[in-house]
Amino acid sequence: MKKAALWMTLLVLVFTGCSGGSSSGKNLSEDTTAQKNLPVLGENVKFDPNILINDGKPIEVEFWIWDAEEIFQEIIDGFEEIYPNVSIKLVKQPWQDYWTKLPLALQNGSGPALFAIHNSQHENLINYLEPYDIDVEDLKADFTGVEGHVIDGKVHYIDYGMMTGSIFYNKDLWQDAGLTEADIPETWDEFTSVARKLTKTDGKGYITQAGFNYNQDVKSIIMGLNYQKGQMMFGEDQRTINMDNPITVENMQFLIDLYEKHEVGSKDFGINDSESFGQGQSAMVYKWGWFYNALVNDYPDINFGVFAMPAPSGQVPFAYDRYNGESTMGISATNSSADKELAQAFIRYFMSNDQAMKDLCLLYSVFPAKKSLVENDEVKNHPVMKTLAPCVDRLIWPGPFPGIIETQMQQTFEEIIYNGADINAAVRAGNESIMEDMKGSEFVSTERRYKYINEL
Repeated sequence: MKKAALWMTLLVLVFTGCSGGSSSGKNLSEDTTAQKNLPVLGENVKFDPNILINDGKPIEVEFWIWDAEEIFQEIIDGFEEIYPNVSIKLVKQPWQDYWTKLPLALQNGSGPALFAIHNSQHENLINYLEPYDIDVEDLKADFTGVEGHVIDGKVHYIDYGMMTGSIFYNKDLWQDAGLTEADIPETWDEFTSVARKLTKTDGKGYITQAGFNYNQDVKSIIMGLNYQKGQMMFGEDQRTINMDNPITVENMQFLIDLYEKHEVGSKDFGINDSESFGQGQSAMVYKWGWFYNALVNDYPDINFGVFAMPAPSGQVPFAYDRYNGESTMGISATNSSADKELAQAFIRYFMSNDQAMKDLCLLYSVFPAKKSLVENDEVKNHPVMKTLAPCVDRLIWPGPFPGIIETQMQQTFEEIIYNGADINAAVRAGNESIMEDMKGSEFVSTERRYKYINEL
């Protein structure tokens, strides 16, 4: 009861006075009361609101984001409600501009005190990130996956949620084909059989309904297929890309066979599998968690379901897929000490705020990294998270690898399927191209930290 009362207090603070807009117009006043008689929040990572920030003197900072404006504004509003001297201005930048403007602003010291992070930009940001003033062991006690973010005993950001791939299927097309939930495949052979039943043609050899469509998104699925068979993305040194191997060739051939041998789809059946599924033309697609809300918002009439990645056999695979983390925010190392003090307090407030964490996880359909949320009813009943729960322990995080890897693997596959390139030669050339692009990169993979690595 005491714990519930503390969280009710938090919720009041979070949602009281929410304006949904920028905080830039707030009238600041000096904070003269350190002891606010508010509860300390959090289990291990704690937030004590009974402090003065900037000695109670007015302070204004910026917080840059590219998405989730409403949720972040609610978090800010709750924090500002505690501190009358604090203003955090939320600045939303377009994704395309964000990664150009942010590094430059941080470099010259004019950047925001707080900013959203995507780990694909790790190398561009790490030198400008202030470490969290939070004990790593406390973070590990509250969150999963912290180990992969520890640098010299400190963390600069962690994951608040884990996103991975699943199979999205059209329930109406599924029913039309005489399929039920009992037909949800557990192996790729079963998947192929189901996909054939879901495929329709015009009688002249032209597909009118694809049973499975992967056009434009092989880059996502190929790495998961490799991990299922125990094939790591990087070599023993965890630096050298290792996509040129028999398993990659085998899995690319499997994808090609789905189209050319089993005829469940076609390279010519539109260039965008997302749109094709949303328009009811493709019965199944492989997509990551973000696709759930994209369908809800962009294609509200599609009756869809989600099931987990099939495996090569009926046995538990080495891994089901890889995952990537949705990151907590960063603190600028180039801003003033006063800005950093405010930012550190805000980070603790965010980390101990289960409501905010849950809202972000639901928004992006990511499995929560915060352990206290795993049994939350909204989380457990979310279609994507319900699918991931049984297999989340068998997901690999390879680390924030350079985006060129996915881009090149997509180009390699398209050379094969569209231009008839030899698979072995194309994979070898693609691997060499990635190696050339990664020269000078300081990236080190975290693959070998995988819980079940000893099974290799």
